[in-house]
Amino acid sequence: MMTEKKRRKRVATAAEAPVVEAQQAEEEIISPVRERSGTAVVETEAEMEEQSVDLPVVEERILISMAEHQALKEQLEQLRTQANEYADGWMRERADFQNYKRRMEREQQLQSQYLSGEILKKFLPIVDDLEQALASLPKDDAFAPWVSGLELILRKAQAMLEAEGLEAVAEAGAEFDPIVHQAITNEPSEEYASGQIIQVVRQGYRIGDRVLRPALVRVAS
Repeated sequence: MMTEKKRRKRVATAAEAPVVEAQQAEEEIISPVRERSGTAVVETEAEMEEQSVDLPVVEERILISMAEHQALKEQLEQLRTQANEYADGWMRERADFQNYKRRMEREQQLQSQYLSGEILKKFLPIVDDLEQALASLPKDDAFAPWVSGLELILRKAQAMLEAEGLEAVAEAGAEFDPIVHQAITNEPSEEYASGQIIQVVRQGYRIGDRVLRPALVRVAS
């Protein structure tokens, strides 16, 4: 038989069981809330600490970025100024080179004309002799073949000189020009006005702007 003491203990345990179960159920409900609340508090404190630590770093980065921007801006202005100086210098050098090139081409042209003129000048007496021979031949049909032959030689010689750039400077009836003409006589003329060339005694030539030989002419007064 169960003693009275044991029976009372069992009854007390049975009576306390609902209370214990209620306390356990309450704990199960409150515990997650307490844990979440504690976690939220911990997270909030961690965020605040993190923000309080990161704020000076962010401000420092902004200040460094502005300084770098200003430095890059100044460097860009210096490079732009230097590039403009280089461009101006290059344009001046290019202009000087173009002037030098034109001057050298002009000098080479003048030198070529001078050398060509000195060579061609040696052929001018031959042309002069042919012209004088034609002018002094008698007007006789018996000499017609000789005249035709001399005229052909003279035309070939003149064509060769013209092909090399020589240009005759005088013709009858043209105005007298002391730069390219040399007057050997001044005489009255009924056919030509004063200052006009009456006769070309010896033809003159020029090559380019250079007078190779002035023409000897008779001029009407």
